[in-house]
Amino acid sequence: MSDYSRNQDSAGKQAIFYIVGWLISIVQIVASAAAIFFLKRSNFVPQKIMIAGIVVLIILILLCRLLMKRKIRTVRFIIGAVIALLISAVLVVASFYVNTFTNTVQNITNSTEEVTRVGVYVRNDDPAQSIQDASDYVFGILDTIERSDTDNAVAQINEELGSFVQVDPYAGMDDLADALLNQECGAIVMSEQYASVISELEGYEGFEDEIREISYYEWSSSVKAPSDSGSEEAAAAEADIQNAINGYGVFTMYISGIDTFGSISTKSRSDVNIIAVVNTNTKQILLVSTPRDYYIPLSISGGAKDKLTHAGIYGVNVSMETLEMLYNIDLNYYFRINFSGFEKLIDSLGGIDVVSENTFDVAPSFHYVEGVNHLDGVSALAFARERHAFSEGDRQRGKNQMAVITGVIQKLQTTAVLNNFTGLMEGLEGSFETDMPYEDLTTLVRNQISAGGSWDIQTYSVDGTGAKASTFSMSKQLYVMNPDQSTVDYARSLIQSIQNNETISVTE
Repeated sequence: MSDYSRNQDSAGKQAIFYIVGWLISIVQIVASAAAIFFLKRSNFVPQKIMIAGIVVLIILILLCRLLMKRKIRTVRFIIGAVIALLISAVLVVASFYVNTFTNTVQNITNSTEEVTRVGVYVRNDDPAQSIQDASDYVFGILDTIERSDTDNAVAQINEELGSFVQVDPYAGMDDLADALLNQECGAIVMSEQYASVISELEGYEGFEDEIREISYYEWSSSVKAPSDSGSEEAAAAEADIQNAINGYGVFTMYISGIDTFGSISTKSRSDVNIIAVVNTNTKQILLVSTPRDYYIPLSISGGAKDKLTHAGIYGVNVSMETLEMLYNIDLNYYFRINFSGFEKLIDSLGGIDVVSENTFDVAPSFHYVEGVNHLDGVSALAFARERHAFSEGDRQRGKNQMAVITGVIQKLQTTAVLNNFTGLMEGLEGSFETDMPYEDLTTLVRNQISAGGSWDIQTYSVDGTGAKASTFSMSKQLYVMNPDQSTVDYARSLIQSIQNNETISVTE
């Protein structure tokens, strides 16, 4: 081969290497830019770390470009190309994870609406299959409880039928159930969650199996009434919250654990009622758990007492206001957990390790030992639901539910997050929602990353004694827990101490 041919061949190879090198560099630049864009969009990364990351990516681009530069040995070119492609692949995968995580968190934050779903029910053996079939029935309704919701549903029924149906009001949920079962009326109109509440009553255990829904009506409403943003009090309260989010104060959150297989936004009984008091200055968190059967006045009951769990069927607002009355505290946010949705979340993590304070069994086949238990979704949910196995009943159940939450948080800090990332994100979106703005959450995370350090979590559960009593929601008696005021007072003192920037150590 002549020198001319060899030079031509060499020039051709150099041109190929040149073009391929620049194509690979462009891929790396685009992948780097995408990673920076999605990280910036997430708003979770502090500015200093973002700048440092950008500098590192630029250095890696220049290094790989140098290795693939024209007129250098082929081995170096291959090394540079492989490194650039590996970096690009990692950045593409990271961008996917960051974008998916950002979308999921955005979907579970800024939740400001709640769904009310009202059903029309007949007896299981009733021939009516639709609202049209029941047009000439007498419809039983609740006289005062959630009357606005009932009236809204009846108005929609009238509109659908083109005529006015006859309604007959009853005082309590159990009276309404009796009217249907005893055929005093042909159908009843009530919020869907009432059926499970009625089934709590002695003698009504099979109520949900004795009725059938023939129609339903649902609508959304604001969880919180809009505040007077122009008032000095509202401005001062918002300033306090923002100071807390930025690391210089205290904010509070109501954590509600609901047990429903429907939408997490639907009004439902709250089986878990935890107040979180977070001091971002001292890095201490206080969790105060209140048993679901606590017998206290609801914010809407005019002083009449009810079980705390029933507050949730009237909306998360009522639960928050009721706890504010009990503990003399203002709650800034709410955070709802759907424990039924936990099954998918926990399974996507490959199970969790939960520390149990007791050895106990849950029918039909679950056995838990004192100490660490590795649980899948179904067994974790059974662990969180059980209360009859304990002398402390609901109080111990509240502790167990906090143990499940702790187990999930600990597992989320491991590489298990990457094993089934898509399933994990789906589980998060179906199991959690909060009205905390996305911007506040990201600010909180950025400040934690910047400041570093660990958080000290203190927990306390108020106590009481079991009794039978009638409630605001029911005329018949059912199990309640009368508060032990000394434990309520102690919880109040702990909350006050956290708010005063004092470091606490809880004693049970």
